[in-house]
Amino acid sequence: MRLFFMSDIHGSLFYLKKGLEAFHKEGADYLVLIGDLLYHGPRNPLPKDYNPMEVAKELNLYKHKILAVRGNCDSEVDAMVLEFFMQADYAVIMNENRRFFITHGHIFSEDQLNNMLQEDIVVQGHTHIPLANKKENYYIFNPGSIALPKDGYPNSYGIIEGKSWLVKDLEGNTIMSANWE
Repeated sequence: MRLFFMSDIHGSLFYLKKGLEAFHKEGADYLVLIGDLLYHGPRNPLPKDYNPMEVAKELNLYKHKILAVRGNCDSEVDAMVLEFFMQADYAVIMNENRRFFITHGHIFSEDQLNNMLQEDIVVQGHTHIPLANKKENYYIFNPGSIALPKDGYPNSYGIIEGKSWLVKDLEGNTIMSANWE
């Protein structure tokens, strides 16, 4: 199964559409949204083509393909315009005989993940910075931000297929990769 990870849209219709174009080009089976979907937050600038209502409408077209978790900028009001569930702080899925713990990262961060089992895979957003690391007993991946990247990284998304993790820019160039055994 090919999973497409997008985080930190922050209400940008422009970058959501770019991300959805990449989702189709990648031929992914599911779209995993890692929080901060509609609102830009008080510490972020307004992203390009900021339009939370249109972002919600566009995402609702993919409701049968979406698994989503809540970010620190997501609220109950946001959930009222979405036709898919996104109010959980985390989700756990199985893929390729691995347990994936998916969270935005504002509640469960690297420092709080001492209950991870050997070879678990943690996927989080929140920092807007891509990451692909092996920790002591688990792997941690962050696709970066599709709309508001930080630290000089490009707008990016993540792909997991088989035992490979890729972070790509919007042109489809791989900017970071990792594999697990």
